[in-house]
Amino acid sequence: MTNSYESPLASRYASEYMLKLFSADTRYQTWRKLWVALAKEEMALGLPITQEQVDELAAHVTDIDYDVVRQREKEVRHDVMAHVYAYGKVAPSAAGIIHLGATSCYVTDNADLILYRDALRYIRRELLSVIKQLSEFAEKYKALPTLGYTHYQPAQLVTVGKRASLWMQDFLSDLKEIDFAIENIKFLGCRGTTGTEASFLDLFDGDSAKIDAMNKALAEDFGFSECFDVCGQTYPRKVDSRVLNALSSIAQSAYRMANDIRLLQHDRQVEEPFEKNQIGSSAMAYKRNPMRCERICSLSRYLMADAMNAPMTASVQWLERTLDDSANRRVSLPEGFLCADSVLRLAQNVTDGLHVNEKIIEKTVREYLPFIATENLLMEAVKRGGDRQELHEIIRRCSMEATAKMKNGEECDLLERLAAEKQFGLSADDMERVLDPSLYIGRCPQQVDALWEKIRPLLEEAETQSVEIDI
Repeated sequence: MTNSYESPLASRYASEYMLKLFSADTRYQTWRKLWVALAKEEMALGLPITQEQVDELAAHVTDIDYDVVRQREKEVRHDVMAHVYAYGKVAPSAAGIIHLGATSCYVTDNADLILYRDALRYIRRELLSVIKQLSEFAEKYKALPTLGYTHYQPAQLVTVGKRASLWMQDFLSDLKEIDFAIENIKFLGCRGTTGTEASFLDLFDGDSAKIDAMNKALAEDFGFSECFDVCGQTYPRKVDSRVLNALSSIAQSAYRMANDIRLLQHDRQVEEPFEKNQIGSSAMAYKRNPMRCERICSLSRYLMADAMNAPMTASVQWLERTLDDSANRRVSLPEGFLCADSVLRLAQNVTDGLHVNEKIIEKTVREYLPFIATENLLMEAVKRGGDRQELHEIIRRCSMEATAKMKNGEECDLLERLAAEKQFGLSADDMERVLDPSLYIGRCPQQVDALWEKIRPLLEEAETQSVEIDI
């Protein structure tokens, strides 16, 4: 324990990868890599920069003296210039050409775009892991009948696997959002103080082709295929909205799944993993609380709220630049990624160890199956010469009477009541024959198979990809 605040996302929930990606070292080393790339491309295009200067900059990307940076920033009140100063101290021969022609957003915004792209790629892998585990769960239980609910009231039968496929479909939708966000992240490049590239017109003696070549090369150096067509001093803050919206979408799906599992765990039908020595309650030793799913819901709620920061920021960007975005983005974007990472890590844990209590599910199905079967019983009774409207009224009356008994703690006696009605025309044995749960699950197994076939190529492709992304 320390005597200063630490974000719980960092200390309790997020992965080592995401913590490293958004660390000070990764951010400021990325700034230095951007300065190295700028010097290299400017040299290649004929500016008076030597290979020795570029090499010296490249040799000092990682040895950042944060004490020097802090002291300098206290003096000049400017974080980028403090880092330029510290960089120049360890690369003295290149000190005079660091940041040549650039404005602060060259390093701050381009570095953010690099970090967000890499974070989205990692989130994509985590999301695929959840989808894969859900697909295996859905396949295993695709034909296991279970009571379906509408309005959280007993409805028609579904299957355990079909219900999981609903969660899986939500996450597949999120995957499309993530892919769209990744595909549409472009590089800012080096565009100058208001995005006009005027400083580079001076440096390159009015040669626009060199400016375009420089920005194209810079983008390629960091794995981007293109730059934004136009910009002010910053990249368009609509990008942040798109990114956080995609993360919020994951939170919405995770919340829905986790909340469903919490309801099912209350009914003892499906349970999240529970460790051998896990304690459910400090006072009630018998408890098995769905703490992982509750945590998913808790963090997802934060992430959905956090996503509101980006549209509010994007909507108030004055003309070519305003700085009221900076402090907000320093918090909302990294925290959004750490939170999404945390939610998906929990979702992986839950979906990897979901426990299905088949006997309890079967008991629940059997309890409500007589009501569910009444439509089939009605059709059979009509076939035997009964009047549909009169039969419907018999079923309605007997159902209400049976339900009243059940609410009094007694067993369901609906079939016995119907068999006692002479006008109904069906014996207890006749009705028993239609009480096979598999007759009432419709096309649930086929629907699971159809979704599985759609995602199979996606999961096979994911298995060939590297687990970690190099920072």
